[in-house]
Amino acid sequence: MQVEQAVDTLKAELPTLFEKDISYDIYTKDVYFQDPVNKFKGKINYRIIFWTLRFHGQLFFSEIYFDLHGVSQTDPDTIVANWTVRGILRVPWKARIFFNGYSTYKLDKDGLIYEHIDTWDRAPGEILKQFFRKGEDGSLG
Repeated sequence: MQVEQAVDTLKAELPTLFEKDISYDIYTKDVYFQDPVNKFKGKINYRIIFWTLRFHGQLFFSEIYFDLHGVSQTDPDTIVANWTVRGILRVPWKARIFFNGYSTYKLDKDGLIYEHIDTWDRAPGEILKQFFRKGEDGSLG
């Protein structure tokens, strides 16, 4: 039952993570997070990373989206979310960012998420190179 709640919460909240905060009641106090540029433990730090995503998303992008393609339970203790991040940087040449990834969430015996690992389809340096390329028409349509 708790796993189902975690899946439903992720489905509802991930698409708007650049717009509003997520709820943290599906995570353990010492949740571990790792992506290609960050690694830390603790719910306070987890809250900070999501605040930072929203802050930088609004500051550096005229448009930024987190497209959620699916959330599913792949094992009794594992949930996987597939997604795409896309946006237009606030620069005169309207550089676009686009990369795919997936988040793997591990659940403890109580059904709370104790680990969140993000995997991206390209290295952070490759993603940064997109900032210097001109967008075709400035839209993300």
